[in-house]
Amino acid sequence: MIDIVMPDLGEEFEEATISFWLVEAGEHVEVGKDLVEVTTEKSTFGVPSTCKGVVTEIIAIEGESVPVGNVLARVEEEDS
Repeated sequence: MIDIVMPDLGEEFEEATISFWLVEAGEHVEVGKDLVEVTTEKSTFGVPSTCKGVVTEIIAIEGESVPVGNVLARVEEEDS
């Protein structure tokens, strides 16, 4: 199981808000596919999958502020 975490977005941001999910639990994802869009005070960013697999759990909910490093979702990794 791979944890997808809130990335360090730079510019001294310590958290971002979940704007909306682009995938659902049970959906297959590829490396680099955006899973969720997050918003800071200045911008909106896509957070990509770091592995190929199936989204098993979405942890952070839309509208929630999530600190850098916290888990957003989990993906069951598939062999390449």
